[in-house]
Amino acid sequence: MNETITLLVPERVTVTARQVAKRTKRRLEDVLSDGLDRSVEELPVEMLADDQVLLLAGSQLPADQQQELSSLLAMNREGVLPPRQQVRLDQLMQAYRHGLIRKAQALQVAVDRGLMPPLN
Repeated sequence: MNETITLLVPERVTVTARQVAKRTKRRLEDVLSDGLDRSVEELPVEMLADDQVLLLAGSQLPADQQQELSSLLAMNREGVLPPRQQVRLDQLMQAYRHGLIRKAQALQVAVDRGLMPPLN
């Protein structure tokens, strides 16, 4: 279900959104809506509930992705990684780095909230 909401949007946001809309041949409203969707899907760690913070603080790359990443890294070290697999390795490394950053943020928030003791 969609809801119509009127917002005042900063000019820098509308300029960028218009450029994306033009480049992708989409409506400005759709570009802005997609951006809002993405921002709500991944709230800043500070805005998460305590149980979500703790879950994120203990998160790991799923086992299947960890195995795939290890395999691709080994192939890369040996110099036998095909170009198509290089793209996949880059995707997995990006997901891994992003996960580490979110996990570190969650650990800090958990300590700040007194949900867990400091790590040192």
